[in-house]
Amino acid sequence: MSGVNVHTNETKEPARMLFRMPMTMRTVTAILAGVIGLSVWTALPSNGAAVPHLDTIRVGIFMDTSKYKLNTTAASFSSAEAMQVGLRLPSGVIPMFQTGSGEMIRFTLDDYKPMLLESTNYQTALALLKRLKAMSGSGMLTTTNDPRGKVYQIVEGSYSSVAEAKAAGDRWLKDATVASYAGKSSNASLIGPLHLETGMTYTSKSEAVKAAQSLSASGAEAYAALKQSGSAAAVYTVLIGAESDQTALGKAKAAALQANPALALRQTDAANVYSLIRDDYTTAESASKPPVALYSIPATGAKLWVSTIAGAGIKLTERYNRSYRGSFEVSGLNNKLAVINELPFEQYVYAVVGAEMPASWPAEALKSQAIAARTYALYQGFGFQIAHVVDTTLSQAYGGIGSEKPTTIAAVDATRGEVAMYNGKLIETVFSSSAGGMTADSKEIWGSDIAYLKSVSSPDTSSEKGLYKWYRIVTPSGAVGYMREDLLEPTDKLSTAGQPLLRVKTGGSKVRPIPLIQEDIPIVDSVSAGSLVVQLDMVTQSNEMSWVRGTYSADALLSLTKGKLQKPISGRITTLEVSQRGPSGRPTEIQVNGQKLQVKNPDGYRSAFGGLPSTFFTIDETARVTMAGADNALRNRPEDSGTVYIQGGDGSARELKESNYFILSGDGQVRAATKDPGYRFVGGGYGHGVGLSQYGARGLAELGYDYKYIMQYYYKDAKIVKE
Repeated sequence: MSGVNVHTNETKEPARMLFRMPMTMRTVTAILAGVIGLSVWTALPSNGAAVPHLDTIRVGIFMDTSKYKLNTTAASFSSAEAMQVGLRLPSGVIPMFQTGSGEMIRFTLDDYKPMLLESTNYQTALALLKRLKAMSGSGMLTTTNDPRGKVYQIVEGSYSSVAEAKAAGDRWLKDATVASYAGKSSNASLIGPLHLETGMTYTSKSEAVKAAQSLSASGAEAYAALKQSGSAAAVYTVLIGAESDQTALGKAKAAALQANPALALRQTDAANVYSLIRDDYTTAESASKPPVALYSIPATGAKLWVSTIAGAGIKLTERYNRSYRGSFEVSGLNNKLAVINELPFEQYVYAVVGAEMPASWPAEALKSQAIAARTYALYQGFGFQIAHVVDTTLSQAYGGIGSEKPTTIAAVDATRGEVAMYNGKLIETVFSSSAGGMTADSKEIWGSDIAYLKSVSSPDTSSEKGLYKWYRIVTPSGAVGYMREDLLEPTDKLSTAGQPLLRVKTGGSKVRPIPLIQEDIPIVDSVSAGSLVVQLDMVTQSNEMSWVRGTYSADALLSLTKGKLQKPISGRITTLEVSQRGPSGRPTEIQVNGQKLQVKNPDGYRSAFGGLPSTFFTIDETARVTMAGADNALRNRPEDSGTVYIQGGDGSARELKESNYFILSGDGQVRAATKDPGYRFVGGGYGHGVGLSQYGARGLAELGYDYKYIMQYYYKDAKIVKE
């Protein structure tokens, strides 16, 4: 998705509540009203407890804060009907302009950007734009006018200073293709937020555009713009220049006065809000298509408000073309574009339930998800600087109107206003996809003991319904991996060690490292039709209930941990073992080479080992073997890395050189071992596993339990309360 830079933590950390009881609801209302103007908390007595309620919620779509970073250079809005755009002040919204039905508008910050190209050739500009997109750059193709006529410009990114923009421009020009289109290999020119006001005003955008084009044709760099002063209505005007420093602004002034000596130019007043308007072809990809109006808005001090009466909502191109209920606030925050969707709270819950749980699931499960989602959002307070929540699983998934389904809407309506409370306070209703059969105690995940977040058994097996079984096999070449059941057939033959032999049905059948098709992961082996393979085990295809990851070599595992530990691992990994487990059986301490692995909390094990689905796992150290020598002395590998000899049935011995070998235990089980250290994670569950398990809620609903029972089952001693 061009123009969007993502850096966000998708792991659901324990949230911290900004506004906690016993702060009075009147106080909270005053605080929120002062910050936002529209979002209001209210409370009504219910069963002796104050039940928080939020009329509207603010969802961060794009923001740059210490807790959440999801950036875009531009935000493109469209709707089936007209959109109203205004300036949002504490006193209300001042109308600025209205779009036509179906018309797209774009916003970017009026900040510093490297100018990589100015050309009268559209195809050259388009080729450079495509190159930037291919390199994950945030390019924009806009136009201006000069004595040559229409000029196409390529700018990139959004930067808070001259130095940042210059460094970015030089970085892009190091690419030979970019440099060839730009016609230079260094010293990109810059555009910036410095402008001169002409003092002229116009009654329409078209009049302002015509005046700007006339000045530009005479040699002045002029742009149509919107100007808003205080609480007065916005007017159209013309600005001179879009410069990065005073020297460049002086040159722009001189050129404008030469074009029209009667102009009374002065630098734009910081007390006013200016939105410079350009023609934008970034999304058109054809010079014959009408351009989109691009509004450059101040990086600080201005909040634009975009609304519509269209039932289909407002589409935001940069966020997967999703459409949203409610309205949008667009502003600058921490020198980046901030896009906030504000909408009625219960309508927000419509979309969350649809995004978090399949609409086809039982109604009682959907209702439990509705209460969990509603309570979780309320618990967050104003958790993200200018938003209550964000639209990813750092809060909870929110996909806009497209996530809503009749069943999810019905579940929200049926539980309207109901929340979960403990000891008269909202609880943090964390939830995950699957607990793998047993939910986690909060302490064994985040290190904090929370009375209502205790471990319970969970009926999560429905995720396995209809999935293939996979055999773990040994191929004729000695490779170990997984093959799907439909590619194999049983035989009446056994291996020398007594293991069943299976026959491969299809030529070129692939052996995979885990029981799941992953086209981007190299296969272990390929086996021809008719080949016999040894069966070691049979498992269900990796899913939310059960999964396998690995086998990782010592070097690969060490690489996965880099940058994810509080203290890096020193040296090569030789041993990795769970040294302590919590109430549910999840690891609370793991030792590497005999030393405690340093993570912030046990949930950190997920990311430390390359993004494991959960922490509900065991570790198969494939090289871990205890051997008895001829003198009955025990040797432990891989600590003892000496030469290993294998004695055959005829008494002869040879040195072990193969990477894989197999050990037959006293009870007839065959274990696949490796000569060099390797690590396989065999686990269950998907997510942190604390609180409600979504698959478990489905399982309980299918057993006939209602939503209140489900909620109270997963949140110990919680009460379901309605305002």
